[in-house]
Amino acid sequence: MTPPISAPPSQFHSPSLSRSPLLISVGGDQVEPAGKTPKTSKTSTPRTSRTPNFRTPIIRTPRFITPLGSPIRKALRFTKLDPQDAWLPITESRNGNAYYAAFHTLSSGIIGIQALVLPVAFTVLGWTWGTICLTAAFIWQLYTLYLLVHLHESPETGMRFSRYLQLFNATFGEKMGNIFAIFPIMYLSGGTCVALIIMGGSTMKQFYLTVCGGAACSPNPPTTAEWYLIFTCAAVVLSQLPNLNSIAGVSLIGAITAVTYCTMIWVVSVAEGRLSGVSYNPVSSSSEIGRIFDVLNALGIIAFAFRGHNLILEIQATMPSDEKHPSHVPMWKGVKFSYTIIALCLYPLTIGGYWAYGQLIPSDGGVLAALFQYHARDTSQVILGLTSLFVIINAVSSFQIYGMPTFDDIESKYTMRKKKPCPRWLRALIRALFGFGCYLMAVALPFVSKLTGLLGGFALPITLAYPCFLWLKTKKPKMYSPSWFINWGLGTSGMGLSVIVIVASIYVLIDTGIHVSFFNP
Repeated sequence: MTPPISAPPSQFHSPSLSRSPLLISVGGDQVEPAGKTPKTSKTSTPRTSRTPNFRTPIIRTPRFITPLGSPIRKALRFTKLDPQDAWLPITESRNGNAYYAAFHTLSSGIIGIQALVLPVAFTVLGWTWGTICLTAAFIWQLYTLYLLVHLHESPETGMRFSRYLQLFNATFGEKMGNIFAIFPIMYLSGGTCVALIIMGGSTMKQFYLTVCGGAACSPNPPTTAEWYLIFTCAAVVLSQLPNLNSIAGVSLIGAITAVTYCTMIWVVSVAEGRLSGVSYNPVSSSSEIGRIFDVLNALGIIAFAFRGHNLILEIQATMPSDEKHPSHVPMWKGVKFSYTIIALCLYPLTIGGYWAYGQLIPSDGGVLAALFQYHARDTSQVILGLTSLFVIINAVSSFQIYGMPTFDDIESKYTMRKKKPCPRWLRALIRALFGFGCYLMAVALPFVSKLTGLLGGFALPITLAYPCFLWLKTKKPKMYSPSWFINWGLGTSGMGLSVIVIVASIYVLIDTGIHVSFFNP
């Protein structure tokens, strides 16, 4: 009888899919875990029958190789995971759980600054089509979120795809990833941080004016650019937390403040009643082509609100996983909980805000700007001050999770070249440079909030299209099956909608004009 091949126990905290050693069969003999003495069968062949001076080599699995499935791969093909994952901020800690996933998803999800402009889309789409489009987009992106959660780990190869770009490159190739995926993914990281600085800095200024009552505190209050800088400094200090798991508490605070200020805004707006002269007739251009492009631009605003898919695989990567306890189970529990909360905040905020302000809602700032513009005098200053404070806290918290993919990407360049983890001083320097780089962009391009529809068109494939194509390529559903039709239909529709929204947004910007003020926030 051939001696059993032993495999070492896997590491629970390593970036792997196994907590327990595998039992594999080679040539009919069961493989026992390393460190255990194989049981001797009563019918085993006597020792004297073994071939003398012959010993089968013991195959030991290296520490960085952790296969997923219980049967051994063909020709002993083990899946190799990058050992550098233990050095990078997204994957260096894998102690996450469903609660952490819910906190991160809420902090990076739909509720937040992007939800504040959703009523602006209703001014073009109207009550009926606005509600239909919002609901369709919500269901669509929740379905693609489900696909991504289940694409994170591959039972066939044992591989964990801990980053969106990693999954895209593994599926379609690095060249395709560089062409179609890297720009929208990096924009959703860096571009969102720029938008957060603009929103957070502007809200800091509003908070100062609300609390101090104009120039009562200081005859020379900080300028808008200086408020941007104050916000950036706070975000950079908080960004020194080492990894994605370490900011779970920050994400919890961000999620609580987001739910709170969204609720406060729509409750106050509805309680104050509709403004006089409010109309719900959709705003339309004089020409037919202009009306079509206005509608498409409104769809881009809705698409811009449904972002955060570029962070789902990263959030799931913080969880342990094995064949008996795959990470998609707690991840999907966290997603379901968080999106229930999101729906309970999103619909009242959008519908209540549109009901209260109608066509009078400002396109720049959305329902938050409308609250201060129309109710600054007849609403308690405590309520207005708390609303501003919660917006600031949420923006600082969201900055951390949206900046994490960029931190991870920059540090990966260092670890690949030096073959060692990034030193603490260099990590701090990288994050400070990223934060102040975003600050420079915010000061240079303070009008970026007016490009919501255009930017939503660029980011739309990450949310609505690419997950469907990734599922088709990876899972290979049977041709003409329901899954095949659904994913091909949604994928091609998402790509087509992205192109149309980009063109429409450019047309609207040219037709209506935009006040460009470089370095003049």
